[in-house]
Amino acid sequence: MTIPVPDEVAAVREDYEARILGLHMPATVRQAAERYGDQPAFSDRFDVPEGQTWSTITWRETWELTQQVAAALIGLGVEKGDAVAIMATNRTAHTLADYGAMAAAAVPMSIYNTLAQDQVAFIAGEARPVVVVLEDHDRYRRWERALAEVDSIRHVVLLDEADRVDDPRAMTWDDFLARGTDTSGVEDRMDRITPDMPATYLYTSGTTGNPKGVVLTHHNVMYESVSTLDAAGLHGQQRTISYLPLAHIAERVLATYGPPFLGNHVHAIPDPAGLLGALGEVHPTAFFGVPRVWEKIKTGISAKLAEDPDPANQEMVRKAMAAGLAWTQAHEHGNEMTPEVEAAYAEADTAILGFLRLLLGLDQVRWAASAAAPMPLEVAKFMGGLGLHVYDVYGMTETTGAFTSNGPGHFKLGTVGRANPGIEVRLAEDGEILVRGPVNTPGYHRQESATRALIDEDGWIHTGDIGTVDDDGFFSVVDRKKELIITSAGKNIAPSNIENYLKESPIVGHAMALGDGQPYVVAILTLDGEIAPLVAARMGIEFTDLADLSTKPQIRAMAQAAVDAANERLSRPEQVKAWELLPHEWTAESEELTPTLKLKRRVVNAKYSDVVDSLYA
Repeated sequence: MTIPVPDEVAAVREDYEARILGLHMPATVRQAAERYGDQPAFSDRFDVPEGQTWSTITWRETWELTQQVAAALIGLGVEKGDAVAIMATNRTAHTLADYGAMAAAAVPMSIYNTLAQDQVAFIAGEARPVVVVLEDHDRYRRWERALAEVDSIRHVVLLDEADRVDDPRAMTWDDFLARGTDTSGVEDRMDRITPDMPATYLYTSGTTGNPKGVVLTHHNVMYESVSTLDAAGLHGQQRTISYLPLAHIAERVLATYGPPFLGNHVHAIPDPAGLLGALGEVHPTAFFGVPRVWEKIKTGISAKLAEDPDPANQEMVRKAMAAGLAWTQAHEHGNEMTPEVEAAYAEADTAILGFLRLLLGLDQVRWAASAAAPMPLEVAKFMGGLGLHVYDVYGMTETTGAFTSNGPGHFKLGTVGRANPGIEVRLAEDGEILVRGPVNTPGYHRQESATRALIDEDGWIHTGDIGTVDDDGFFSVVDRKKELIITSAGKNIAPSNIENYLKESPIVGHAMALGDGQPYVVAILTLDGEIAPLVAARMGIEFTDLADLSTKPQIRAMAQAAVDAANERLSRPEQVKAWELLPHEWTAESEELTPTLKLKRRVVNAKYSDVVDSLYA
């Protein structure tokens, strides 16, 4: 069926299609080697040479190793279209395994490190990988059931701790690479790659049942890369940090698919907890953070600024950040920069704002962005006050990442921007955001019914998000369609709005609003494990741990103040009538959060049902 496309969209799309004609991912890596040669490509913390802090390979070495990995896979019997599974932290070897699998015309699939054995076994049983690349013994244990049950797995490559695995299929990374010294057949294998071939299967984290494998083709990732880079205004080589899981679409676009186009230097860190330290070392020119990262930066700076005993210094910072916010807002679509605003910002930047960005390691950032969940407006304004334009973008795995974005010259705080070049975006009658274009997945791997539920007969992907769009074409995301609270009185309420207000308190780490089918809204809160103890120490509160701290009257009073402050900004049906402060944090490991730090609402509902019941008692 031929789907009619508006003329203006078709013209833009045609231009991008011409730019990626004949390209696939391995070809872009080869091009990067030709263009950028001995310039740095990927750095990590593994096997670091003595006296250095990073182990680095160039773009030429990246291409050489990509061919070596591909040759090794071909030598192990990997055929066109076979799956190669990877479970590892962010590191150069992970990216090389990915690039090499694609060069062998195979389908790499990065698997979340936090998945349980049953989830891994389901994915392996459906995707049937031939080779599995695992970081260490811990990952091997997560694969033990799959390795016992899935007969397609013929080889296991261990990046570390291979000596701890008693498996005749296992080999070390070095032994694996040694099998790929003859790369003469790689180019022939690459010639078999077609645009509609899968470049990856990306499996969801399985929060609503069995994981679903999103198929993304080489054409999908080529189009997404060039259109996103243009929408972001990213041109020329960038210095970046890779810290989100490489099974997440945002990290794949920014740390795997996009870098060869610009010749970026990607610094991979295995643990997001090391992000702030890495920022101070790398001083990236482009930086992407999920909302929780920006929230943590805001609360950390706010707490440190509040510690300054000199009221004059606090007033100086307040005025400087007001000048920074005015400057940021003057750049918004439809606004005008005045000489007065420009001069006030220049003075504030020289006085303190530049220094604050330097402390964060964000002093050289030319592009900063957020996605994965709606960016709280107050957080975006705070960053604007520092002189940082944090561009909110919006997308999903099923659309190969972003399909709307803010960027230089086209942004509005509180929105997720306009449709990316050549992409159609509209709202359904019920407000659900729909998208159609070259970035749309062809469907879920071996799950036809799920694919039919995702993509309608006219080619529109149904995102499951409720949104709005203004007269200038800027979209805003209200909340997940299935997560809207409908009270027993029939009021429709977006929980994320309430939660963002609650998290403005420096002591609140996470918040979840509940109330579906109930007469009123309640909330479950957790303490911020870093900031709350600092606040308590400054107040002279003695405590042993977070559990003890959550019982202290002064802290509970601050939690009540956070609820009161949120309620002042909410309509009566949205207001929180009861709340509880938990004695521990929520993390991906404790299962309340996804690997990208989004709430797993169903998990929280089930795990804390007794707490919820007590709030309605």
